[in-house]
Amino acid sequence: MPRLLVFLSVFIPLLGVLWVCRSFIPGLDLVASLPLSWPLAVHPDAKHAQHAYDDDSSEGTAQRPLDTIQLTGQHRPGQHFKPQADAQGSVNAEGQFKRTIVAVGDLHGDLPNAQKVLHMAGVVDEQGNWAGGVDFFVQTGDIIDRGDDTIKLYMWMDKLRDQAKAAGGTVLTHLGNHEWMNVIGDWRYVPATEIKTFGSVAARQKMLTTGRIGRSWAANYTTTSRLPLHPSLGPPNTDYDPATDYVSTSPLAHAAISFVHGGLAPTYPDLTPFPSRINEISSSLLRKLQYRPQQPPPHPPAPYPGLPHDATHAEQRLYSSDGPLWYRGWALEPEEKVCKEVDDVLRRTGTRRMVMGHTPDFQKIVSRCGGKIIIIDTGISHAYGGALSALSVTYTLTPIPESGSKGQQWTEKEVVKALSVDREVVLASDEREVVGDFF
Repeated sequence: MPRLLVFLSVFIPLLGVLWVCRSFIPGLDLVASLPLSWPLAVHPDAKHAQHAYDDDSSEGTAQRPLDTIQLTGQHRPGQHFKPQADAQGSVNAEGQFKRTIVAVGDLHGDLPNAQKVLHMAGVVDEQGNWAGGVDFFVQTGDIIDRGDDTIKLYMWMDKLRDQAKAAGGTVLTHLGNHEWMNVIGDWRYVPATEIKTFGSVAARQKMLTTGRIGRSWAANYTTTSRLPLHPSLGPPNTDYDPATDYVSTSPLAHAAISFVHGGLAPTYPDLTPFPSRINEISSSLLRKLQYRPQQPPPHPPAPYPGLPHDATHAEQRLYSSDGPLWYRGWALEPEEKVCKEVDDVLRRTGTRRMVMGHTPDFQKIVSRCGGKIIIIDTGISHAYGGALSALSVTYTLTPIPESGSKGQQWTEKEVVKALSVDREVVLASDEREVVGDFF
């Protein structure tokens, strides 16, 4: 026994030193940045789902997808849209249009770290109020579970949404697999201390279904979104349907980014029209879950309740392992495979990049295939102890003087950065010339 204590007294401090110095030791930094499987939430239908709970009962995860009414109303392909004077973005004296976007991944019950990240990225001020430094702020889901600040975080998101709207900005929020788990009744990752902040199990169930948080999920959160980079393409969540003639009429047709919690799998059958098809399915399922005649007792200790008996095939597929809430292929599959598959998904969704959370890298935001795939979950919550990070996208469309007879020419530029406390890393910087009348 004394030998064991001596060994531990030397070994544990050594591990601490190596962890602190990992950034200076390439081999250790590589190992630390590899995706880890043990802290990841397990789909309830997975073979070892119950074992995952048994092995980590103190940090069970709740997952479920909830959908919401579109914030800006529907704008369908084929409708002529002219940007209004207050369309998010700015035009300077030289006629350059600029739009700025900041996105963050999973927050998992940690308000202080969430506030640090948003302040670092210029989204909020020191008091946590909207700072007006960006045009769009996007959160990709999993605000709930693993920490105790559930109520505070959702109330804060509601406040920021109202403040942003008053200042001409927009907040886009999404439902992750953990939101969906909780509404289903899968509470494997809910700490007991978090339940106490609601008062009781029954009070928590009511708050997440027909109470304030549940109503906000239904009204202000979507499962996925399509954010155009230029207002000539319409407001956020303007549909893109590759079956229409509209898609070929503008050189900016794909100047948009998709946001989702898990990922838009190549095999998922309900991608289009994007994003309305996915969001309509999730809205329907959310209503069924929130307005069940009686909410089931949470799992554990009760058996896993599953989806409602009247859930459609499309609703079941939404919550499957290759649905937009659970899919991890873009993060975990080999580079060669994902880079072969990504272009077809981007083509069908009318986007240039896809941004998602769900699968953490505790060191950095991950960019794959030249910035076409970006995974922004870095374990912000203290439950993971990962990196405080945010994604920044700056889009500009600058007129070229004396464009000639072909029409007005523009320089289109998109700069994508990973922001952290001590540095900025450029993940992509793309520039090209386009011709057209976009104002």
